[in-house]
Amino acid sequence: MASDDGALILPRDSAVPASTDVAIIGGGVMGCAVALRLAQRGVGVTVIERGIPGAEASSAAAGMLAPQMEADGPGPMLDMGLRSRALYPSLAVELDEATGIDIGYVKSGVLAVALTDDDDRALGARRIWQAARGMRLEALSGDAARAREAELGPAVRSALYFADDAQVNPRALARAFSQAAAAAGARFLQGRYVRRVCTQAGIATGVELDGDTLNAGTVVVAAGSWSGLVEGAGVPPSVVRPARGQLVAIETRPPVFKHVLSVQGRGYLVPRRDGTVVAGSTVEMVGFRKEVTVGGLAGILELAQTLVPALANAPVMQSWSNFRPYTEDHLPVLGATAVQGLVLATGHYRNGILLAPVTAQAIADLIVTGNAGFDLGPFSIERFARA
Repeated sequence: MASDDGALILPRDSAVPASTDVAIIGGGVMGCAVALRLAQRGVGVTVIERGIPGAEASSAAAGMLAPQMEADGPGPMLDMGLRSRALYPSLAVELDEATGIDIGYVKSGVLAVALTDDDDRALGARRIWQAARGMRLEALSGDAARAREAELGPAVRSALYFADDAQVNPRALARAFSQAAAAAGARFLQGRYVRRVCTQAGIATGVELDGDTLNAGTVVVAAGSWSGLVEGAGVPPSVVRPARGQLVAIETRPPVFKHVLSVQGRGYLVPRRDGTVVAGSTVEMVGFRKEVTVGGLAGILELAQTLVPALANAPVMQSWSNFRPYTEDHLPVLGATAVQGLVLATGHYRNGILLAPVTAQAIADLIVTGNAGFDLGPFSIERFARA
């Protein structure tokens, strides 16, 4: 049968297959993207998801593809983000052809704006190091920024314009990945809990579910914030933790601005083509508490009105929260582990949507050929042991 997202789902009481080439723990964007790339290579893949594929953090993200806006400096995270951003135009076409789903890819550009002296200094530093590396950006005064976006508020003092940063619709992306993976031959087990990763003599042999065992040649942990709760996954709960993020959907008809607007460390506004504006977001270390709070919404809406005063009279359509898989150094946890056949694809924090294509490609390459295509060393789980 099919899930609400169209993925091929085995009913809860159906027989679990005796074995699979690769078992993927987690059916979010990351798990489904890895499943798609493996299934396309003829690898037998089974995705185990306790809920609906893509229904957790994947579908609750804002969908920014903004490595230049997000990066604090040069390094492996920026390199990986730029590589993944470049994959999105062809990915959008591929997923549309495979599923008929438009993932909402728009090269909208991002205006990172300054509201304070500290913001000005931060933007100036970012302009210097990115320009020195030949990256495309444009420094704007407050008036020049308002010439690009007439509804920007008077509090905006300056801005950096990143023309190559973009956005997608995360919910559409999650549906498209799960449907494309199923069409390519991946199997989905929905409503099943992985109790532990089974190992023998330092080798992963499969996963123990609630009442069943699925044998597998390789196990991929792609369970996001829940990765540390899986026994034997090799991800201590202290390494990947949930960071709650609250978001708000605001309706504008017709749309009143077109660029993604961001204030570093404080929040952002993401305008969709249908006039919806996604405003966010908080970063709260409160465990797995999923509440939407008065304080969280107040901060988001205050910033939204400061950036675009015309939003003051726009109706709020929806508010929600979910968990980003947080790591202390804000880098994902990727690649092989000390347990043979156990591979990690988690800890993407705020950049899961951006990094899904390149992560899927790298993990699939690693499993099939033994070579990820680029150095995964900076993202290894071993860095925490060394620290």
